[in-house]
Amino acid sequence: MTTNNSMPGTVPGDLPASDETTPAPETQGEYALNPLVPWRADPWCLKHTDGFYYFTGSVPAYDRIELMCAPSLRELAFCEPKTVWRKHDSGPMSYHIWAPELHFIDGKWYLYFAAGRAEDIWNIRMYVLENDSPNPLEGQWTECGKIEANWDSFSLDATTFEHNGTRYLIWAQNDPTIKNNTNLYIAEMDTPWSIRGQQVRLSQPELDWEIRGFAVNEGAAILKRNGRIFLSYSGSATDARYCMGLLWADENSDLLDPASWHKSPQPVFASSQESGQYGPGHNSFTTSQDGSADLIIYHARPYPKTVGDPLYDPNRQARVGLIHWDASGLPIFGIPAPDGPLFFK
Repeated sequence: MTTNNSMPGTVPGDLPASDETTPAPETQGEYALNPLVPWRADPWCLKHTDGFYYFTGSVPAYDRIELMCAPSLRELAFCEPKTVWRKHDSGPMSYHIWAPELHFIDGKWYLYFAAGRAEDIWNIRMYVLENDSPNPLEGQWTECGKIEANWDSFSLDATTFEHNGTRYLIWAQNDPTIKNNTNLYIAEMDTPWSIRGQQVRLSQPELDWEIRGFAVNEGAAILKRNGRIFLSYSGSATDARYCMGLLWADENSDLLDPASWHKSPQPVFASSQESGQYGPGHNSFTTSQDGSADLIIYHARPYPKTVGDPLYDPNRQARVGLIHWDASGLPIFGIPAPDGPLFFK
C-alpha cells in the first residue's frame, strides 16, 4: 500500500493510487490497513444498512466535500473520492470547509459541515446539505442553510443522533461570556437542520489536557453500548497535544440534563511515541463488517512537530482502531495503532 510520507508543510495532490502489498492470511479474518485514508482529517465513516462503508472528511484544501464508498474498510484505501459539493466564491460557505459528517435520516441523506466566509475566514458556522437519492454519491445535494443556535458565534462540528424517539444535535460553540474557545452543547432537533428549545452545555475545557494551546472541546461523536450513551470529543490545539476525552450517560437518563453526564478526568486516546502517531482525535465510530468488533475512525499525524499553524499541515491521516471493553462496560481505546494491517479479532 502506498502511504503518505510527506514532510510537514507539504501540500499533497489527489489521493494516491494504492496497491495492496500486505494481504492478510485467511485465518486472520477481517482487517483494515493503516492509514485508512491519507490526507483526510476529521474522518467520518458510516456503515449503512446496505452493508457499504461511506466515508468523508476534511480535504486539505478546505474547499469541497468528497464522499467515498466501499464494501469493506480495507477497500476504502483504494477508492476514488467523488466531489459532491464545492464552496461558494463569497459569502456564507466560501472558506474553511471543515469536518463534514454524513447521516441518513428518515429516508434522506444529510451532510453536516462547518464553513467560514472568504471575507471573514473565522466566521465559522454550521450548515446542512440534503439529498434524497438512495446513493449519496448520486443525485442532487440541496443547501438547507445554517443551523441556528441560541446565539450567533463561532460554531462547528455538528453531529446528530436519535435516542428513544428524539433526535439530538451536539456541537462545539464559543460562548462570548466564557473565556475559552469552544464548549460542547446539546439540543433537541425539530428538523434535520434546526434545533428547538434551549441548548445545554455538556462540557467545557477546564482540565489540563483540554487547554494546551487552545481551550477546546470539539469533534463530538456518539456510541451507544452497554446501557450507556458515550460521547467522545477532542481537546487542545490540533498538533501533537490534540487528544480525546469521553463523556457518558445512562441510556435512561435525561440527556438534556448536564448532571446526567460523567466526564473522564484523563484523556482516553492520546499521542504515542511507541506507535509513531501523534495528535489523535476528531473521530467517528463504526463496526467491522460482521458487526462483532467496535471500531474508532480518527485522524493522526505520523510525526510530532509541524511547521507553522498545524491547521494547514495536510498530513493528518484517517486511521482505524479496535475498541475493547472493560468489566464495567467502559470503552478502552488503547494507543493509536501503528502503520500496517489491523485485524479485528
